[in-house]
Amino acid sequence: MAIFIVRHSTTYRYEREVRLGRHQLMARPRDSFDQRLIDFSLDVTPKPSEVRWLHDVFGNCVAHIEFDRASDYLRFDCEIKVDHTPENAPDFRIEDYAKDHPFTYHDEEAPDLAPYVQRWFSDPEDHVGRWLDTFLTRGTKRPTGQLLMTLNEAISDGFAYDRRTAPGTQIPSTTLELRKGTCRDFAVLMIEAARSLGFAARFITGYIYVPDRDGPVWLGGGATHAWCQIYIPGSGWVEFDPTNGIVGNRDLIRVAVARIPSQAIPLFGTYWGSREDELGMNVEVNVKTASALL
Repeated sequence: MAIFIVRHSTTYRYEREVRLGRHQLMARPRDSFDQRLIDFSLDVTPKPSEVRWLHDVFGNCVAHIEFDRASDYLRFDCEIKVDHTPENAPDFRIEDYAKDHPFTYHDEEAPDLAPYVQRWFSDPEDHVGRWLDTFLTRGTKRPTGQLLMTLNEAISDGFAYDRRTAPGTQIPSTTLELRKGTCRDFAVLMIEAARSLGFAARFITGYIYVPDRDGPVWLGGGATHAWCQIYIPGSGWVEFDPTNGIVGNRDLIRVAVARIPSQAIPLFGTYWGSREDELGMNVEVNVKTASALL
């Protein structure tokens, strides 16, 4: 068990005062048996006229933040304290019928899982399938857990991480062509590959703890992150982080789950002004253990 403390700050600057519109924030971690939210605080500058919390269709906590003023500066500061219980090794307790792949989800679960099995990105030339064929023999019986770990490792070992400032997520065929991408790109590639094999898979956004950066100084000690979960009968939704080759929740702090990446954007909003008014955005994220700050 570990107590993680997250500080997440996002700052927007503008050439002149612009009228601020609604902003939507996803930063409050999800409560679960392996992750308990101890405390969460949000400070917004300038002061908003209203902050309204709601649950979206996936049960994520979402803040709608309204403003009644103009400003040349906008800042969101979140501080989070989470009690985290890591799974240091995958514990695949798989139902007998699903121990080997391919298998079919049981009738009572299949309707609820169907949206997560359906592929989202068009792939008429089957780029994902042809990539899978380089290390898997599709249609051949294989242990389910072994197959998924192989897929996770194929992305972790075969692609280069490339920080990209442009918004959005690459389509899987682009990631396969470039052999590089961001954590969101790798999560999407794994999701689409798993779905092509008949698995239910969903997108996760949150934070990652980086042990090598831990310490008493609040500087570069973590990052926002994206990975995926795959539904395995008997084990439920299991975490796979293809960027780092992690299976299970070790060092991962879940904030939001979604069917596709555009449903889990940490922060976005509007303003009234010209495109040239925007001077840029700065994001600072630190994830520390409480013990390192003593």
